[in-house]
Amino acid sequence: MSKATTDSPDRELSKVEVPTAGFRFSGVGGYLPKQVVTNDDLAKNMETSDQWIRERTGIFQRHVGETTTEMAVKAGRIALDRAGLEPGDIDQLLLATTTPEYIAPGSSPVVAHQLGLECGALDIQAVCSGWVYGLVAANGLLLQGMNRVMLIGSEMMDYITDYSQRDTGILFGNGAAAVIIERDLTGASQLLSFDLGSAGQHRSILYAEHGGVWQMEGKEVFRQAISVMQRSVRKALAQAGLGVEDIDLVIPHQANIRIVEAAWKRIGFSMDKTAMRLRETGNTSAASIPLVLDKALDEGRLHEGATVLFVGFGAGMTWGTVIVRWAGDPRTKASKPTQHPSGSNVRTENS
Repeated sequence: MSKATTDSPDRELSKVEVPTAGFRFSGVGGYLPKQVVTNDDLAKNMETSDQWIRERTGIFQRHVGETTTEMAVKAGRIALDRAGLEPGDIDQLLLATTTPEYIAPGSSPVVAHQLGLECGALDIQAVCSGWVYGLVAANGLLLQGMNRVMLIGSEMMDYITDYSQRDTGILFGNGAAAVIIERDLTGASQLLSFDLGSAGQHRSILYAEHGGVWQMEGKEVFRQAISVMQRSVRKALAQAGLGVEDIDLVIPHQANIRIVEAAWKRIGFSMDKTAMRLRETGNTSAASIPLVLDKALDEGRLHEGATVLFVGFGAGMTWGTVIVRWAGDPRTKASKPTQHPSGSNVRTENS
């Protein structure tokens, strides 16, 4: 595994021996609020069109409504049900979110209480990279002796988004997804490598002040995102001793289809091996990667022993890549997901 980077993505990293013990995903649950805002809806409040938004972002709609805690609890319950576990089986809760209900306290203790968990609870604020950071942290907790960690990404992005502002209003939506990660002493499923990084000198290109809304320098965000994604992915691949051809499925942060396509052109990934959910959710920040993971499981895109790469990037700037050997969540305990009008299998507040 690689160490985290805190300065330039070009800094040399030392190699760390990967322990035999690993982890498996025993339950994954995604949740989207019922209320949908389409591109046509946005066109009523700003100078844009459905076609303009689709061509530039790949987004068709986004979900809004509900709070970070409400969505996190619903996703967490789905994950517990799918894993066949009780709240008392969880040793730690990690909540990746940019949008807690209060400056203090964080939302994770309330989520833990409402789920009936009796364990520690910690908020992680790394914006769109938060879930990837949380996955590395969860692995560390398991290596220290914990048996199960619940990791949730949950975001009420409508709280910090001005939907009359074209540069940011077309991008963001709400959602949550939870995963339960279990210690696996067989070593069959492992976190193979990771790369984490940050570059605070780029804070001003994408930010929201307390009580404010997203402000963005779109062209610079686009440029930096492509740069850090490809460098982070290459580092993680090198640390794992893998090539692009060894990855069975890539699950990237869902920000903008153009960013993904441009980065993949430089790295060598194909869209055929990439799981996407952007068109129906928009950018859900820390919830985006686990929401795509939930859909990929519904579609049967993961199999035992698959090599999966997760990559996130976001405001800060922060970025992170994790490569895992997959095992878990065969969906044997899950009820059939609700068929959403958009044609995708998602959980809603009525399901």
